[in-house]
Amino acid sequence: MDKSLMPSSFATHSHWYASTLASTIGVESNGRLKDSFLHVYDVAFEGFAARMTVDQTKALEKLPGFIAMFPDTVRQLHTTHSPEFLHLNPSQGIWPQADYGSDVIVGVFDTGVWPESRSFGDNGMAPVPSRWKGQCVSGPGFKASMCNRKLVGARIFSSGYEAFSGPINETAEYKSPRDSDGHGTHTASTAAGNYVFNASLLGYGEGTAQGMAPKARVAVYKVCWQSGCFDSDILAAFDQAVADGVDVISLSVGGGVMPYSLDSIAVGAFGAMARGIFVSCSAGNSGPGDLSVSNVAPWIATVGASTMDRAFPANVILGDSSVYAGVSLYSGKPLPEAAPLIYAGDAGINNSDASSSRLCLAGSLDPSLVRGRIVLCDRGNNARVEKGSVVLAASGVGMILANAATDGEGLIADSHLLPATAVGFQAGNSIRTFIRSSTSKQSPPTGTIRFYGTKLGVAPAPVVASFSSRGLNPETPEILKPDLIAPGVNILAAWTGAIGPTGLATDQRKVEFNIISGTSMACPHVSGLAALLKAAHPQWSPAAIKSALMTSASLIDNTAHVMSDESTGNLSTPLDYGAGEVNPEQALDPGLIYDLNEDDYIGFLCGLNYSTKAIRLITRKSFSCKKKAFLPGNLNYPSFSAVLDQSSSPVLTTTLSRTVTNVGDPSSVYTAEIIAPAGMQISVKPEKLVFADLHQKLSYSLTIVADRLKLLPGDSETEFGFLTWSDGSHQVQSPIVVTRQQAF
Repeated sequence: MDKSLMPSSFATHSHWYASTLASTIGVESNGRLKDSFLHVYDVAFEGFAARMTVDQTKALEKLPGFIAMFPDTVRQLHTTHSPEFLHLNPSQGIWPQADYGSDVIVGVFDTGVWPESRSFGDNGMAPVPSRWKGQCVSGPGFKASMCNRKLVGARIFSSGYEAFSGPINETAEYKSPRDSDGHGTHTASTAAGNYVFNASLLGYGEGTAQGMAPKARVAVYKVCWQSGCFDSDILAAFDQAVADGVDVISLSVGGGVMPYSLDSIAVGAFGAMARGIFVSCSAGNSGPGDLSVSNVAPWIATVGASTMDRAFPANVILGDSSVYAGVSLYSGKPLPEAAPLIYAGDAGINNSDASSSRLCLAGSLDPSLVRGRIVLCDRGNNARVEKGSVVLAASGVGMILANAATDGEGLIADSHLLPATAVGFQAGNSIRTFIRSSTSKQSPPTGTIRFYGTKLGVAPAPVVASFSSRGLNPETPEILKPDLIAPGVNILAAWTGAIGPTGLATDQRKVEFNIISGTSMACPHVSGLAALLKAAHPQWSPAAIKSALMTSASLIDNTAHVMSDESTGNLSTPLDYGAGEVNPEQALDPGLIYDLNEDDYIGFLCGLNYSTKAIRLITRKSFSCKKKAFLPGNLNYPSFSAVLDQSSSPVLTTTLSRTVTNVGDPSSVYTAEIIAPAGMQISVKPEKLVFADLHQKLSYSLTIVADRLKLLPGDSETEFGFLTWSDGSHQVQSPIVVTRQQAF
């Protein structure tokens, strides 16, 4: 709603919204107004959320002040060693210079928090900053007094969820900030957990647990419940977090890609960015397919996932002495040296459809065939740990979980209830062949699984996680997404006391820490590092912080080669890792930054031909697109992505402009170095940038000229290059992505 049109007779916007809604749903329905009115937004966004019929929405559209509306959408959820792996040093560099993030407040939108976790203890913490306006809201299982100088805020947002799903089932989850899922506790402690010595998951990953910004404050906004996270609640959390005074927002939640004006995360994040708040979101776990990345608005830091040099090996040893590498977090009694094997696809009840039994779906396995055996299950459809539970229920003694072709060779360790390990696609095929060939020869196939605990120094690392969502950006291909990657595989962090490490109802184990994987785990790494940069450079904008993280990112693994892709073993590309693996020590002093403000983003939206209403919905600002119109690819972004349409012009060329700000040595000269892909010429003008002052801005243009390709209608091909500005001590690197396409 356009607040400028609010009649003077209303004291507040809330009263105006309530009156508008009442007139829309009809006088006879006024008694249900309270039930229909869900949220009022007044800080990061302007408007309200309400439960309405289709006819009522049509009536609302005709009222004065109406701008736009969009339906509520449900979204889904997407460290002892990672600080060391990222080279964070307590003696020098970003940690001491940022005072470990002291007084920076990180807002975490997730499933809540387990306040008793030692990661949220406030030992060594200074008093809460006086600027903080947030609260800790009491509820079932959660008292306001559970907050402290570390956990400074805790709120819940459930109106949208309950409007769609009905009242929260309080026998299954807490209608309070308390976390019954574990995801929120894990992400919050990864971003800003305090020091916890001798942390581990049942002996795995033992060491000192700490967040990326161990002295930063945590404010929890519970927006996710058992059936998901609703847009109206997420938007309400953005509104409240901005009003409370957070500095960073971490959101490991996502869904499908849609226009920015219909994307509540994009809309809420814009309002936060406009108030100087850095917003980071997970890229999604739909990799390794192309165009799978989500949370793609350019004012959001979109984070993919990578591995670390730590693994939890658990190998399969077959009766013919062949060995296949696997991973597991199983911590119970070991298997015998040799146990009979069976493929789940051959162990269905009453010879039932193998499509169910091979996946080890609930009730699909025949106990008479499975009893006493190690079962090979195919990955897919149900949770990995649930498959183990199904095997256990059918009296199996162990499980080998084989990746599907779409999973490739990427492995994720789980804390299984029975001896179990995960193997790659190729290994799974080999084990399946061994089982079936031995059975056909009437020689019972045997094997075992051996567990080797925690192994450090694994190479190569980092590697792009197979599940990490990839580009191109399906909404705006001119903006490369993901922006960067961070550790997101087998991350140890705090856990809820409400459920066991598998999350299964049958898992009665209670752990203080858990090891899980996902871009949800990568996102809070970047959130915590952004908090450190905010503390070290309080005057930097959110775009400046993101620029520093991106242009300093690394492409090289611990074998001195370009990072590989876990799913294939081949070299990865900027579509997989964006600008590269986050490199916090280099980000502290990036040399140059690519800065952006609200007006720049408005120009970008104008360049996308968004309507005036759509842009106002996102930005809440008056503007003129005539003054702002420019190519979306000319947004002052730290990476380059160009789409060249071979059917529209005989010459494939484009020129993109950028402006950099000197945040390094006042007097410095940067020289451009270009790596251009085959069949393309890339040039920069000028080739040198000569700075005389700190914060001086200089502009340059980058021109791409590409040879035409023989492409079928509808086909495209993407190539990659890099631009690096160097002054001898700083390397300011940007990926260049060029897509040639042939229209239908």
